[in-house]
Amino acid sequence: MRVDLFDFDLPEASIALRPARPRDAARMLVVRPDDGLADRAVRDLPTLLRPGDALVFNDTRVIPARLFGRRHRPGASPDDPGVRVEALLHLREAPDRWRAFARPAKRLAPGDRLVFGEPGDGVACDLGHLDATVADKGEAGEVSLRFDLAGPVLDERVAALGTLPLPPYIAGKRAADAADAGDYQTVYAREPGAVAAPTAGLHFSDDLLAAIDAAGLARHHVTLHVGAGTFLPVKAEDTDAHRMHAEIGLLDAGTAAALNAVRAAGGRIVAVGTTALRLLESAAGADGRLAAFSGPTEIFITPGYRFRAVDALVTNFHLPRSTLFMLVSAFAGLDTMRAAYAHAIRAGYRFYSYGDASLLFPAAQADPA
Repeated sequence: MRVDLFDFDLPEASIALRPARPRDAARMLVVRPDDGLADRAVRDLPTLLRPGDALVFNDTRVIPARLFGRRHRPGASPDDPGVRVEALLHLREAPDRWRAFARPAKRLAPGDRLVFGEPGDGVACDLGHLDATVADKGEAGEVSLRFDLAGPVLDERVAALGTLPLPPYIAGKRAADAADAGDYQTVYAREPGAVAAPTAGLHFSDDLLAAIDAAGLARHHVTLHVGAGTFLPVKAEDTDAHRMHAEIGLLDAGTAAALNAVRAAGGRIVAVGTTALRLLESAAGADGRLAAFSGPTEIFITPGYRFRAVDALVTNFHLPRSTLFMLVSAFAGLDTMRAAYAHAIRAGYRFYSYGDASLLFPAAQADPA
């Protein structure tokens, strides 16, 4: 499909730079393709679902994945300070290896040595440093870094030296601060590995989770470690030419069986966020039954995709021309979502990671040919 079909004008003032407080006070636009739009609040969610439905949350935890340091080349003068570099880790490839987006990538080559956390790079010198080698170099600023540390020791050093990777549409307007350390993490986050938050989940407070339980709704967790590729714009003119970056996910056998039982009993599966939806759809068979899943997924959902595992979706408002706006257009219909976003802009909804939410119900799906 043509990517420009997913474009729309968004006023700068619509981009949220801070979340709603409390979390569940955010607004929520309910979108039913056959029954119009309704303006509600996130805290109303339990009243909009039915007892026996199940919500599926992504329990990934954001790590401080942005590292600053310098490039040093073999044979360089000891007085050479090296080139300042920034690396945004986005996919764990091995205990000692991460794929990352680097700046300035054009100044890096395989074999270069990078030292993160040197004095003068905004890191206290008593935290030590972290050394890595550029193992290989890909396209669009992507590199593979092989660190001198591995496993939990590497994780601890990244946590000590890294900074929170706020999305570029927020980071371009203000620096991350102490408030973001809590705001940009779901209250149920428990599995470290994401470099971007599953932002639909940011709206859920402990009080809202208790209300969900009281309403007879089930709660289940999956894990999809969100990668920085979620920030990347679609530069191709046609969706067929766009490459998704892989993300690592896990759905255990017990959770898969429990969700299959929900549907068998007449309940609906409600994905909290596009990341939970993408993992569930990756784990679903042609008959819609879920099976255990562990590993990478590169699923790219555009209009024409037939959903197999998800019956409703809680999600934020997404960027123009983004893979996420394509996904919600596939779920509820492109015309429906264009009308919903136009209403949201007129009504002053707040967009993107710290913005408001929507509850989407699916458009009727044609039987496959």
